[in-house]
Amino acid sequence: MPTNAHKYSILLPTYNEKDNLPIIIWLIVKYMKASGLEYEVIVIDDGSPDGTLDVAKDLQKIYGEDRIVLRPRGSKLGLGTAYIHGIKHATGDFIIIIDADLSHHPKFIPEFIKLQEEGDYDIVSGTRYAGNGGVFGWDFKRKLISRGANFLSQVLLRPDASDLTGSFRLYKKEVLEKCIASCVSKGYVFQMEMLVRARQHGYTIAEVPITFVDRIYGTSKLGGTEIIQFAKNLLYLFATT
Repeated sequence: MPTNAHKYSILLPTYNEKDNLPIIIWLIVKYMKASGLEYEVIVIDDGSPDGTLDVAKDLQKIYGEDRIVLRPRGSKLGLGTAYIHGIKHATGDFIIIIDADLSHHPKFIPEFIKLQEEGDYDIVSGTRYAGNGGVFGWDFKRKLISRGANFLSQVLLRPDASDLTGSFRLYKKEVLEKCIASCVSKGYVFQMEMLVRARQHGYTIAEVPITFVDRIYGTSKLGGTEIIQFAKNLLYLFATT
């Protein structure tokens, strides 16, 4: 029997994650099943050329169409629109966003849910920069970029959250919908703007320390273009919020 009356829709945007997808879904199923929670995993594949969607179809046969929901798109259209696309098909009243590359461990999901219930928070965000949270597998350059981006974001935007650039979060469905509707950014700065807009709307935010692990399979999608775009959007948010 479910331990509460809620249903959790887990959005899993993918692009070239055929090796990681079977593992992340197995872990999600393991921890959600152990928690006795009602859930669905919505896979939003953006036309991956590596066959990610074919792997997802095989996983759907294993776990069932009620657990693994496939909502692919024809091309890579960005995280924000992927979330919007997933929400349209979500039947849960809570939305969990998690990366498919195994950098976010699903073992933390029950902690997110427990904390949300305790304080009736609108958003619960995973943090690498508070409590016993941390990062493993990054070289010094990547750590410096992440720390620097987070520090600048804290100074300029005052978001009342310790980890602005992370993307492992739980939202009340209606809260996520409103935050997305308020956002203008794309790419990696999108996650940051989500918490800034949440603060503007007066939503409550709680944090769970998480361990972030660098991807095992595939390559990071963070490049010079994304870093430049991040800086531009950070200044835009500073000027308009």
